[in-house]
Amino acid sequence: MKRPMPRFDILGQLGSLRRYARSLTRDSADAEDLVHDALVRAYERRGSFRSGGNLRVWLLSIVHNAFIDGLRSRKSEAVRIEQAGHLTEASVQAPQEHSVRLAQVRDAFFTLPEEQRCALHLVAIEGLSYSEAAEVSGVPLGTLMSRIGRARAALREMEDAAPARTKSHLKIVGGGS
Repeated sequence: MKRPMPRFDILGQLGSLRRYARSLTRDSADAEDLVHDALVRAYERRGSFRSGGNLRVWLLSIVHNAFIDGLRSRKSEAVRIEQAGHLTEASVQAPQEHSVRLAQVRDAFFTLPEEQRCALHLVAIEGLSYSEAAEVSGVPLGTLMSRIGRARAALREMEDAAPARTKSHLKIVGGGS
């Protein structure tokens, strides 16, 4: 006998899925493709969702795994990263200082290694707990915590190395000093 399929609030999760995909891919169009692929996978595997489970964590895990699968199947990742770098360099600078600084922080975030960027995004932007983020990433909790620590340290180092006139009044939250 077939068990009834659980009801999903996918629309309520799209923002998180898109932000996480954008963080992983560094490109809006690629992020949309990744979210689409992940939603197709989620639909195809909806029977594997545990009733009462955390839908958000399950969907973010699917996005993460779809991204990893894409990395494995494409050897041209370096070309796409280079193209994304050119896009950020060519972006029009806003006249407001905070907009310029936000672009600098975004660029610094995108220079982080993929593992650190992924871990920091899940915790700092998506608001997942460390254990949920570790589950999404498929890594042990300690590994996730050290990736977040290294990411925060790298961002602090970039902030300290910035010329005085471009330094932000914003502070990197958490992770020590």
